[in-house]
Amino acid sequence: MASIGILGGSFNPLHLAHLIVAERVRGERGLDRVLFIPAAQPPHKPRQCLAPAADRLKMVRLAIRDNPAFTVDPLELEREGPSYTLTTVRELQQRLGARDRLCLLLGADSVLDLENWWRADELAHAVDIVAFNRPGHPLDGEWEELGRRFGRHWAERLRRSRVQVPQLDISATEIRERVRRGLSIRYLVPEPVRCHIEEQGLYRGS
Repeated sequence: MASIGILGGSFNPLHLAHLIVAERVRGERGLDRVLFIPAAQPPHKPRQCLAPAADRLKMVRLAIRDNPAFTVDPLELEREGPSYTLTTVRELQQRLGARDRLCLLLGADSVLDLENWWRADELAHAVDIVAFNRPGHPLDGEWEELGRRFGRHWAERLRRSRVQVPQLDISATEIRERVRRGLSIRYLVPEPVRCHIEEQGLYRGS
């Protein structure tokens, strides 16, 4: 049986903080691999803000190609409609069966907003969730509130499984803005990703 972490997002573009989080959580929680899942149409992000799906998928592949524990799955890009996390989890569970354990990697800001997600209660109990801290969101004292929303047992299990990660305040929004302004993004994204953005002229008009 394998333990597989799921890290979803628009990856618009994928940057170094994504990779550091994935590797830290993989090591701390003993995951066999981390599955990156680019979102086709995140319900909370306008479609026009996204680079083409093919480019975002390519950038993920370029970024993770040197880590054998990282893989990418385009299932959300191949599915029509909004990229609801529960739908993705159920599809992966059906594909993998009972032999593998899935863990959903979520930043603290996403965990605290979980009740606003589509079918949040079902998602919270459908998959193990591993929370990691984000800049401005340490996830230290919110267990009582999370217990009220999703049950004390669930909140306590989440508290025990959380992982502290380095706080790199890098955002895809900042990266896109720097590209638009003609500024360097070197060392914010993996070098192959930077080259792809430059070669394809991504984000220059965003």
